Amino acid sequence: MSSRRFSLDAPPFAGLTGRNVRVAVIDSGVHPANPHIGGVAVSGFRVGVDDEIDDDFVDRIGHGTAVAAAILEKAPGIDLVAVRVFDRTLATTGEVLARAITRAVERGARLINLSLGTTNPARAATLGKAIDEAVAAGSIVVSARESGGAQWLPGSLPNVAGVTLDSSCDRHELVATIEGSPPTVWFRASGYPRPIPGVPVERNLSGISFAVANVTGFLARLLERNEGLRDLRDLAQALADPGPGVE
Repeated sequence: MSSRRFSLDAPPFAGLTGRNVRVAVIDSGVHPANPHIGGVAVSGFRVGVDDEIDDDFVDRIGHGTAVAAAILEKAPGIDLVAVRVFDRTLATTGEVLARAITRAVERGARLINLSLGTTNPARAATLGKAIDEAVAAGSIVVSARESGGAQWLPGSLPNVAGVTLDSSCDRHELVATIEGSPPTVWFRASGYPRPIPGVPVERNLSGISFAVANVTGFLARLLERNEGLRDLRDLAQALADPGPGVE
């Protein structure tokens, strides 16, 4: 096992924007008029409990917008797809989440950001099947691996780019841990999103949701540079010898 700390302004991430990398954010939707989103073209849809699909992806809670903004800060060139699975509360079902992953793959998402999850092991089979199909289609799913001492699904599944919080990381850093044979990779990152002018950092949103988003922003840059990256093995190989990093 080996771990390496990377900075956004160092290889292999420096000078990139995630240009043309399609990123699906499965969350509470996105509010396109938010100043941290404005100017970026956003498409999207809603997945309902009966698998109904409509084009109402507008965020009524704010969580998905904040997550998307954290990704866009690092990768402003992405093609952003908002997939709304929450309505007025941050609650949904495992079946809805699995269908949302499938629909995001159908829309051509290279990265699927899940700043959410469950600790209920009964959801492993449903989510695992959707993840397996996503990986087979060439999509990389990024989600919380562990938080508060609990393992989270789907982020703790072996073919998901799992993320944990690391208070030693600056917002523009991540730590990649490569392990196993064949190699796989998981990440540690800061839980702080982009700052809001005039709002003290301790009053802004923070937590594992934004560690996941920060990693997605990094990976969007990496996919711009390496269009052939399709799974965790590819990510591990790309990060094993990327050139100078931050030790």
